[in-house]
Amino acid sequence: MVGCDSLKVVTLVRIQVPQPMEKINFTKKFINQIICGNAVDVMKQIPDGSVHLVITSPPYNLKNSTGNGMKDGRGGKWANAALQNGYSHHNDCMPHDEYVKWQRDCLTEMMRIIPEDGAIFYNHKWRVQGGLLQDRQDIVSGFPVRQIIIWRRKGGLNFNAGYFLPTYEVIYLIAKPEFKLATKANAHGDVWEFTQEMNNEHPAAFPITLIDRIVSATDAKIILDPFMGSGTTAISALNFKRDYIGIDISPEYCEMARKRIKQHQAQVKLW
Repeated sequence: MVGCDSLKVVTLVRIQVPQPMEKINFTKKFINQIICGNAVDVMKQIPDGSVHLVITSPPYNLKNSTGNGMKDGRGGKWANAALQNGYSHHNDCMPHDEYVKWQRDCLTEMMRIIPEDGAIFYNHKWRVQGGLLQDRQDIVSGFPVRQIIIWRRKGGLNFNAGYFLPTYEVIYLIAKPEFKLATKANAHGDVWEFTQEMNNEHPAAFPITLIDRIVSATDAKIILDPFMGSGTTAISALNFKRDYIGIDISPEYCEMARKRIKQHQAQVKLW
């Protein structure tokens, strides 16, 4: 039998373990921020495995294409197209080998910063170049492409009388081994039909419905778009109460994204 005088009162003291400085700096510098800079250079500053999901659509190097009439003037109407002048701070006309290396460098950094259950949704466009199909294998080969999703765009304009209207783009799902879709998301097919975004100052903006499909299909907490453009990926992340990181080389697009995000947050408060 234990005597009363042998009983001890134990007081539990909650000790707050300080976060590593690297994590604190990462959160302060990147989370829910639009960062103006070169995509590869900025991603190199992000710690390994810190971003759960990447959703992006890089410049397509469209002005170097021989297949759509933009480069050689066939069709005569490209002068009125928003992409004729390229993007702000990027003219979208790199030598092909340089473009491929740049995009592979981008994907290498994306792979480094996602964890073992992370994924990349990488939107690009197939085209005929010099009479041959350019299916972007030179960019994505060697990366763990799990699936190809066809985005069938509703709407759009055809600037060339010699070609049928292009109506699809390709989204590569590049996933690490432990990546899984959210519950019931695997019920979606692999052909997605969403109307092309037309009411946007950016010349090649994502439709919000497309990004909402991707974000809602995952449990990702932090979402990166290294070619953020007008901020659609960030707005979609906010729609589902996720954090975002946006990168763009153009100060003009960064300001456009910040403005759209601010307007969206103000609208949400009114709902």
